[in-house]
Amino acid sequence: MKLKLLTLLLAASALTAACSDDDGNGTGPTGQARVRVVHASPDAPTVDVLVDDAVALSNVSYLAASNYLELADGGHNVKVNAAGTSTTVIDADVDLADGTDYTVIASGLLDAITPIVLTDDNSTPPTGTARVRAIHGAPSAPAVDVYVTAPDADLETASPVLSNVAFGDVADYLEVPAGDYQVRVTPAGSKTVVIDSGALTLASGQVRTAIAVDAAGGGAPFDLLVLQDVN
Repeated sequence: MKLKLLTLLLAASALTAACSDDDGNGTGPTGQARVRVVHASPDAPTVDVLVDDAVALSNVSYLAASNYLELADGGHNVKVNAAGTSTTVIDADVDLADGTDYTVIASGLLDAITPIVLTDDNSTPPTGTARVRAIHGAPSAPAVDVYVTAPDADLETASPVLSNVAFGDVADYLEVPAGDYQVRVTPAGSKTVVIDSGALTLASGQVRTAIAVDAAGGGAPFDLLVLQDVN
């Protein structure tokens, strides 16, 4: 199921130091692509990221995300190794298109870790809107229901905008009006909140990616990792 309205999660709040910070308003330059890497495997160790067998990022901790790295377009090999070792946990070949941005997420628990390769749209949204995208990236979380309401609305009288959303589901981008929202996520069929965004303000011109994640080591409490794509 596509998580279209779940992308309102990206209205989120201030980024933590672990989030990437990109100030560009478009995609990569001609003849090049841009790639960022996100460590979202909760029980994996710190890692090194190698591009074409050269170390591009070192000692990346859980929930850290790189800035965009510029690479020539065409084929590349991306490896994720346990930091300081030659033990490879992800080995992926990627074909990068000219002028395109990508996000590579190391996802899932370590014994089933896998790369999720996303194509990013960092062009400027229409005036008065933001472009948002979300991913259910918490491997220990069950299928969930998603409620999107006005801030402090009574959840007991609300209906979910999405039901029974499974781990690994990825949203299409959605352009939404700037404004104030609250997003609450519950186990499917329940009103018990496992992620609560609080009151959120989504500003015009923003592009955001949010990933629902486990706590370090795996399991609850669950949270959101919000990446600042543009603005």
